[in-house]
Amino acid sequence: MTDRVENILRDYFTENAFKPGDQLPNEFEMAQKLNVSRNVVREALSRLRMLGMVESRPRRGMVMAQPDLLAGLEKVLNPLLLSQDDLKDVFELRLVLELGVSEILFARKTPEDMAELEEIAERQKGLAVLTKEDEIEFHGKLYDMTGNETLHRFQSMLAPVFDHVFAAYYNKTSKSSKLEQVTHYDLFKVLKEGTAAQFRTAMYNHLAVYIDSASSR
Repeated sequence: MTDRVENILRDYFTENAFKPGDQLPNEFEMAQKLNVSRNVVREALSRLRMLGMVESRPRRGMVMAQPDLLAGLEKVLNPLLLSQDDLKDVFELRLVLELGVSEILFARKTPEDMAELEEIAERQKGLAVLTKEDEIEFHGKLYDMTGNETLHRFQSMLAPVFDHVFAAYYNKTSKSSKLEQVTHYDLFKVLKEGTAAQFRTAMYNHLAVYIDSASSR
């Protein structure tokens, strides 16, 4: 019953075009309208509150809220909680994001961002082996440069899963490892002097070992 009422309330909010900040009918009115008990309505509203869709405000009662798009996902996107199939799906989603960011980067890069990225790339150029923190620093800056907070935050959420899946299920000695390595500094140079298409190709080669492993699943 609670599941049914929750779905009905979602439809009710949509049909009546409730927007964030709009006051909602009280529990008694909703229960009468839906012909269910107040306890069922209260439980359904509690679920919607956990999703950030509604909230209680002093002297106003229940109002529509602006949900946090990624809050729920952040709570469950733990490599130890997901199945192997789900982990691999998330792994591939990260690859799609990395390869699809080129046009946005070229449209929104600024001299200030490029200077910061160059400092990171120059510092990493002399390292024999990059750590996970080095990878996060460089790629995280790329996502920061897009100006898309949701994309940046989502990329950060996917990072632990990406690392876990590659370490656990994928062979780093794939045929793609024979390609000429594209470093972070190489990516920076293409972003500075090349085109979006050239950057996408460079990113593909940078991630080639991951892509090859994913395509053979």
